[in-house]
Amino acid sequence: MDTIQITASKTYQVLTGQGLLCQAGKLISAALPGKARKLCIVADDTVDRLYSKALAESLLKAGYETVKFTFPPGEASKSLDTVSHLLEFLAESQLTRSDGIVALGGGITGDLAGFAAAVYLRGIDFVQVPTTLLAAVDSSVGGKTGVNLTSGKNLAGAFWQPSLVLFDIDTMKTLSYDLLLDGAAEAIKAGAIADKELFAYIQQAPRLDAPETIRHLSQRAIEIKRQVVEADERDTGVRQLLNFGHTIGHAIERCSDFSISHGHAVAIGMVICSRASLALEWSKEDCLRPILSSLKKFSFPLECPYTAQELTAAALNDKKRMGDKITLVVPLTLGNCTLKTIPVTQLEEFIKAGLS
Repeated sequence: MDTIQITASKTYQVLTGQGLLCQAGKLISAALPGKARKLCIVADDTVDRLYSKALAESLLKAGYETVKFTFPPGEASKSLDTVSHLLEFLAESQLTRSDGIVALGGGITGDLAGFAAAVYLRGIDFVQVPTTLLAAVDSSVGGKTGVNLTSGKNLAGAFWQPSLVLFDIDTMKTLSYDLLLDGAAEAIKAGAIADKELFAYIQQAPRLDAPETIRHLSQRAIEIKRQVVEADERDTGVRQLLNFGHTIGHAIERCSDFSISHGHAVAIGMVICSRASLALEWSKEDCLRPILSSLKKFSFPLECPYTAQELTAAALNDKKRMGDKITLVVPLTLGNCTLKTIPVTQLEEFIKAGLS
C-alpha cells in the first residue's frame, strides 16, 4: 500500500493499493478515531451494485452503522437538486456532527457528496473512495467540491478537505477503456505542468489497463497535486495550473451537452491550448508534439467537433473568468506551465489558433 500525506487546512492520507475496499472499515476507523459511529455511503446506481455491499460489510465489521443514498449516474445528477435530496436524507437519517459521509464512486459522486458534507450541519467529515481513475488522480484529492448550474460547470461549491482517500486499484477492473482514458488525461496534464519525465514513462509503459501503469500514473499525479494544493489550497495562485486544458475542455463538454466526457474533453483542450501557444509564440519550446504523442499512445480521440465561436461562447461562462478577462494555462516548456490572463475579446482568436 502506498501512502501520500496531504497537509492543507486538514491533514489526511491518500492510500493506494489493491484490496483496500475490504479493509475500508479498519482504515476509516484509524482516520476518524473516536468519531463517526454512523456513516452515509453515497454512490450512483451503477457503483452501488458493484461495490456498496463490500464497503458496507467492511464498515459493519469495524463497528459502524451505515445508511445509503443513491442517485442516477451521469452529469445531470451533479446538481443542487441532488444535493438537496442528499441533505434531506442525512437529516432524516439523523446524522450528527460526529458522523460522516463516504463518497463511493467517480468524480460526480465525490464532488456532490463532499459539497453536502461541507454544508450539512456546517461541516461533517467525509471520506473519498474513488472507483474511477479520473477521481483517484484528480477530484478526490484537494478539497474542491461542488455541482453544476444551468449556466455552467462547477459554479456552486465549497473547499472541504476529506479525512481520508482510499484508492483500491482493483476497482479499475470494472472500468471501460474510455473511463480509464478520462483518468489518463488528468495524469498527462499533471506531467505537462510539473513532470516532464512522465512523458518518457508513458512511451515505454505497458497498457493503460495494466495495474503497474495505473499505479505509476496515479502516484505521480497525486504527488503533483499534493504539491500545488499545499502551496495554494484556495486556488488563488499556483493551483490554477491544474486547469491546463480545462477552460476549453469544459467548453467542449458543455457544447456536447456532456456527451463528451471530462477527461476526453480535457485531452482535446490540452492539444488546442498547446497548439495555440506554439503558434502565438507563447511557448519556449514545442510542447505540442510530446503531449500529442502521449495522448496517441493511449489512443485518445482528439478531433474537436466545434468551432472557435461555439467554444468561446461556452467558455465565457467558465468560473475562471474575472470580469472582462480570463486566465489560461499555457505550456512554456514540457513540465512547466504558466498562467496567462487575456481579455475575453482575444479568446476566440486563441482558440482559432489552436484548432488550425
